Amino acid sequence: MAAITRLVKRVSSAAPTFSSHAPPLKERNVQWVFLGCPGVGKGTYASRLCTLLGVPHIATGDLVRHELSSNGPLSSQLSEIVNQGKLVSDEIIINLLSKRLADGEAKGESGFILDGFPRTIKQAEILEGVTDIDLVVNLKLQEEALLAKCLGRRICNQCGGNFNVASISVKGENGRPGMVMAPLLPPAHCMSKLITRADDTEAVVKERLRIYNEKSQPVEEFYRSRGKLLEFDLPGGIPESWPKLLQALNLDDYEEKQSAAA
Repeated sequence: MAAITRLVKRVSSAAPTFSSHAPPLKERNVQWVFLGCPGVGKGTYASRLCTLLGVPHIATGDLVRHELSSNGPLSSQLSEIVNQGKLVSDEIIINLLSKRLADGEAKGESGFILDGFPRTIKQAEILEGVTDIDLVVNLKLQEEALLAKCLGRRICNQCGGNFNVASISVKGENGRPGMVMAPLLPPAHCMSKLITRADDTEAVVKERLRIYNEKSQPVEEFYRSRGKLLEFDLPGGIPESWPKLLQALNLDDYEEKQSAAA
């Protein structure tokens, strides 16, 4: 645990793209937030870091789906909201999140990475009253690549696996670097069973990105003003981006030490 605490302090003090004014960390694991446009890969990178650091990956969408499938006190209320196509209120989301954090603490969990939350200033302010966030990682991707990535998403209707058939190549221009992202193709037995999400159309994706960008700017500024925002431009797919993300977080040598100790 002491090693993780030193690790987080090193991230807070050494990363060149942001400064930290967070209070001294107690003997606990990281408490991070991952932000980014829909389809940017928040879940993928957050999940990888959770495995590396030994912390739970908490996505509020998963919390809602879990509550819906249970006989919990909020399941009937959530079912009515979702069936009517309404947005789940901040109060309900925070209620679910607070319960998840409390349950985790009772089981001996230390730390977490939140995936895609908070999304509004109000949510960020409420979250501040619930727990201390050490670092907010804002994943960014060129819009051309992001659109192609979203439109290339496929799901196997048999095993439920997520894949991407887009082969992305963006030329560098006006000082902007080029980018290549290889497709994430399914195994042969899934190839004929791939389906596209109903909302993954160009018009819907563009509108989704527009709304996200409009709402995300105040949240980014909220954490930037507190010295907790790390903006990371994805340079490509996982093979190119993962080692650079670890470097930005000062975790590259940590992964090597974990591998050596395994």
